[in-house]
Amino acid sequence: MTSMALIVAGGIYLSANLPAHVSLTPAVILLALSAALMTFNLLSLSRVGGFAWARFFAVARWALLAYLVIAGMLEFVFVHNHVRGGTLVVLTLSLLLFAIHVPALIGFTVARYHQAA
Repeated sequence: MTSMALIVAGGIYLSANLPAHVSLTPAVILLALSAALMTFNLLSLSRVGGFAWARFFAVARWALLAYLVIAGMLEFVFVHNHVRGGTLVVLTLSLLLFAIHVPALIGFTVARYHQAA
């Protein structure tokens, strides 16, 4: 959740300052911290023994599809509103990371409490 909070904070920071020029430094730092924490979380999860991976992927892939559609619509809004350059790159990477976070959290929650029949 901390990783997702970081990426959302970076996205809000950039979006709140549009269309004016905005410093990318805070958003890039938040993006990097979020990506590092998400990587650590996924690596830690991969080491859990007896984890219901089949259930995780069954749930996460559909959630990923839904969140990629949502991220795509948000990306369209940014492009349609003439966001360009570094700001668009950081927002795109933030949306991509967000689209991975939520399905991972949903898949983890379902797989964590799944009891085999």
